[in-house]
Amino acid sequence: MFTGIIEDVGLIEALIPSGADIRLSIKTDKLDMSDVSFGDSIANNGVCLTVVAMSKHGFSADVSHETIKRTGFANYQAGSKVNLEKALQATSRLGGHIVSGHVDGVGDVLSITPVGRYIEIWVKAPDELAKYLAEKGSITVDGVSLTVNQVNGAKFLLTLIPHSLKETIIGLYQVGTKVNLEVDIIARYLERLMLGDKASDDSSDNHKKDISMAFLAENGYLK
Repeated sequence: MFTGIIEDVGLIEALIPSGADIRLSIKTDKLDMSDVSFGDSIANNGVCLTVVAMSKHGFSADVSHETIKRTGFANYQAGSKVNLEKALQATSRLGGHIVSGHVDGVGDVLSITPVGRYIEIWVKAPDELAKYLAEKGSITVDGVSLTVNQVNGAKFLLTLIPHSLKETIIGLYQVGTKVNLEVDIIARYLERLMLGDKASDDSSDNHKKDISMAFLAENGYLK
């Protein structure tokens, strides 16, 4: 579990294809790796990844084809920057909100408007996530815990303070930037709970199509 409070901005040094998956190498300057062990979780732009190797200034993690399909990793390359957060400890402050590190969809930045010292950003979420968006509710954008300030269908407005722009990759966003989105975990469980006995009906459309080899080849992950 995570809180959505970013600890460092890391640099992708390499994405090495391995069949349908990739090995990701991240360089970090500020993230304290002294208490990180093999098998620990670190959120990369809101995606929970397992540490499989460590170096003096970074770590490596494997990214599955399922993660590539469901997140913005298909758009990343060596030199891209990512928000980093280590997994929540029981003694940590919950400064943001409860974040699982499981991305629900990829959104698009529609507009970026300076308002004094702040920045207003409109983001378009996938239509199927619109029901989870609530004014003054929480959403995770590239691993950052943020407040939804306005909702218009599947579009939502964020107001970013200077600190967030400085300490995360949000300050690098442009119109058209694709961002990882995770909706409030409480909303997801509440939706499932409201199905009642119907939740056991396997005829509902709960199964997603497996990732196609064409998608992987198109994005350079098959050699």
